[in-house]
Amino acid sequence: MNKTQPITLLVCALGGEGGGVLTEWLVDIARHAGYAAQSTSIPGVAQRTGATTYYIEVFPVPLAELGGRKPIFSLSPVPGALDAIISSELLETVRQIGNGMSAPQRTLVISSSSRTFTTAERMQPGDGRADATRLLDVIKSFSREHHVFDMGAAAREAGTIVSAVMLGAIAGSGLFPFPREAYETVVRGGDTSAPEKVSKMAAASLRGFAKAFDAVNGPREQAALVSRLMASTPEDTLPAHALPDSVANRFPPQLRGMLALGHARVLDYQDAAYADLYVERLQKVLEAERMSDPSAAGGFEVTHEMARWLALWMAFDDIVRVAELKSRRSRAERVRGEVKAGDDDIVKVYDHFKPGAPEFAALMPKPLARRITAWDRRRQSPWALPLQVGSHSVFGMASLRLLSSLRWLRKRGSRFAEEQALIERWLAAVVAGTRTDWALGHQIALCGRLIKGYGSTNERGKENLLHVIDHLAAAPLPDGSPAVRAQAIAAAREAALSDDAGKALDAALVRHGAPARPVKAQPIRWMKRPRAGAAAGARAGTTGV
Repeated sequence: MNKTQPITLLVCALGGEGGGVLTEWLVDIARHAGYAAQSTSIPGVAQRTGATTYYIEVFPVPLAELGGRKPIFSLSPVPGALDAIISSELLETVRQIGNGMSAPQRTLVISSSSRTFTTAERMQPGDGRADATRLLDVIKSFSREHHVFDMGAAAREAGTIVSAVMLGAIAGSGLFPFPREAYETVVRGGDTSAPEKVSKMAAASLRGFAKAFDAVNGPREQAALVSRLMASTPEDTLPAHALPDSVANRFPPQLRGMLALGHARVLDYQDAAYADLYVERLQKVLEAERMSDPSAAGGFEVTHEMARWLALWMAFDDIVRVAELKSRRSRAERVRGEVKAGDDDIVKVYDHFKPGAPEFAALMPKPLARRITAWDRRRQSPWALPLQVGSHSVFGMASLRLLSSLRWLRKRGSRFAEEQALIERWLAAVVAGTRTDWALGHQIALCGRLIKGYGSTNERGKENLLHVIDHLAAAPLPDGSPAVRAQAIAAAREAALSDDAGKALDAALVRHGAPARPVKAQPIRWMKRPRAGAAAGARAGTTGV
């Protein structure tokens, strides 16, 4: 804040929306807080037909600190020299920007997304409305910071007029050096002896004020939090689970932040032995990277990426993991916070599950799992068990806790063995590629991004990864140089991530001399056509689905 120049605000409203009341409120707030302020106005033509503008200046230093001096204010706004514009109508906001009032590097713009159509818009035989998307683009391009929300809807919900909502938006923006209590005191009428006793009109204005304050202040606080996190050092963002010294000492300092996150995730997912396996796998990659890049010019990026994607793959989702996450105390506290439940409120949470035969087979030994999946394929439709579990009840929570306690069964299941075998294939490709060429190993490690989601999405990602490894990382290409193979893997990976159908991936594979993915057989299930009557039943046949 420049303490030698006034804070300038242009208020834009329509006739009858209380722009004059808003201006009086702001001047009263400033003077009661001990700041010098001045306002001028240009009234509209008539109620609800003309635009009304109000110009306000507030000197940011209290009068008590000026030593008897008084600031000199302007009577009219200067284009490009405004600190903020607030407007109750979207097109009116853009009109003021078109007049040059907003400076992209200086001006905060707060606008309502609601529209009051102009006479020219109404005269069109067809749809003459201005494109709201283009209007929003103008606001984004010509503002330092912008907040756009439906002020009219907020006013209607609160049972008040738009001026109260606009006041809350100004307070939430932090434009003026006044606390929230100063704004609310003026809205109440200045009576601070009994703040709980206010008129119905003032109570409605306070509700509108609060809605707008939250709509503007919430995103600002989130943005400030993100900025603080981005500016913090890696040591500030480490998880609560500290990395054991015996593990940390085996890795360079620049890897320990991601390593701590991955180690904590795998440990929470299974047990200490599984976390040790995670560390052993990363050590193989680190050894290969040190061999191909002795000077560490690449910053150990291969091991860093493997620490990320390996932890996510090793902690794959299954019914045990889902039950464990849904039965945690932190989840119940988060749900209560999201619905804003008080201490005396009762919150009922129903979790819907639909596990199928593959989910149950995943926890069975391989021979039994093979029989279950074969039985499921022979059915006309896949088997599933729809469940609705009230996790707020004793029985529901006990059921989730019982299922989550089957963590010991996970290691004995068929899926665990299959996932570990696939992980080892990927790990071996990364190690071999890194020893051959650092860039090649780095691109193979980044292919861990292909493993995501669950069900068919997860299976498709694993199939794509294995195909890339077999035909681009391991198999010889027409030009088998490591640099060409690394470029081919990068292109195939990005193609796979951009197209779920896989057409882009197949094209990228063929373009780089690798075969396209084989066509995967899909079962055709036959069923009888539903009967619509005796005659229709006689004509009923079969159809493929």
